[in-house]
This record gives sequence, C-alpha cells and structure tokens, in this order.
Amino acid sequence: MTLPHNCGDLIAACLKGNQTAYAALFDLYAPGMHRLCYSLLLNEQDAEDVVQESFVYAFKNLHRYDSERASFKTWLYTIAISRCRNVYRRNRSILTDLSQLLWQNVPGPQSERPENAHAEHSARDAVQQALASLSPRLREAVVLRYGHGLTYREMAEIIGCPAKTAESRVRLAHEALRGALNPVGLGLLEELISA
Repeated sequence: MTLPHNCGDLIAACLKGNQTAYAALFDLYAPGMHRLCYSLLLNEQDAEDVVQESFVYAFKNLHRYDSERASFKTWLYTIAISRCRNVYRRNRSILTDLSQLLWQNVPGPQSERPENAHAEHSARDAVQQALASLSPRLREAVVLRYGHGLTYREMAEIIGCPAKTAESRVRLAHEALRGALNPVGLGLLEELISA
C-alpha cells in the first residue's frame, strides 16, 4: 500500500488506524522536534524523552487536531514546548548551548589558518556564554526564530502569546546578547541574525 504524500492525507490515514502512516508522520517531523527539544534542554536523554512523550500525546489526541487553527508542525511544536517547560521546572540548573543549533548555517572561517580557527572558537565560546545567560522564554524565542526559521505568528501560536510579544522576546534576546558579547562575538552574532 502506498502512503499519501501530504501531511493532511497522512493524518487522515492515521485516524483510520493506518500504523504505517503514524510511522511516516513520526519520520517526517521527529528530526525537527528533536532539534527543537535538544536546543532548549541541552540534554540528549531529556530531548529524546520529550520527543517521544510529545508524539505519544499527539497521536493519542490526533482527533483533536484542527488544521483550521494551526499547521500540524505548529501543533506538534506547541506540545513539545509545553513538555520542555515541564523539564525546565524540574531542572532549573540547565545551561544552554544553543550555539550548536544556531551555528549550523554560519559559514566556516575564510581560511584554515590556526589563528582564524582560534578566533572563531573564542567567538563561539562568547556566544555560547551569552546564550546561556538568557531566560528560558528568550531562549525559546531565539531557537524558534533562528533555529527553525518560524515567523512571529507561528512562534506566537507555539509559545502561547500574541505575535507582538514573540517579536518583543526576540528583540529582548538581541539586546541581552548584544550586551553580553564582546566585539568579536557581537560581529558573529550580527552575521548570524542577518543570514
């Protein structure tokens, strides 16, 4: 049996009990969900647990999903963010390493000379420390905006706030990061957010 090609058809097949469609939905969305959860929690086991819990919840409540209200991705990310927040509450001492997620799209150094590699490493450390200083709400905003490329409207749906609040959180994160970074790290931050 061939599977449908779009998300809506996969969801319809899942609602009819097609287990292969459930697996296809999982395969389609799990990598992004894992990246989101890991970038917020910075713990591989916690991220895997949250992804699994989120999919279990989503699949049990698939009949409640309303495509008129949100995209399936937005609905899943909302579930995952909620579960990540539960982990925040259980473990307030989490340090953040968003640089792993955010640096994926930044080009490497112009040359492979050791001094360039050292400068880039120092700048990454500065960005990492600055990101670790952000509150969970501001980290969420940065991850959703730059790590997942979501619009302010999509972010608002996921984190449960007005779009202007999502935009404000990103702006506040920018300000906090700029204040925490030295000139080298600040230049790389500017390159990152303008990409």
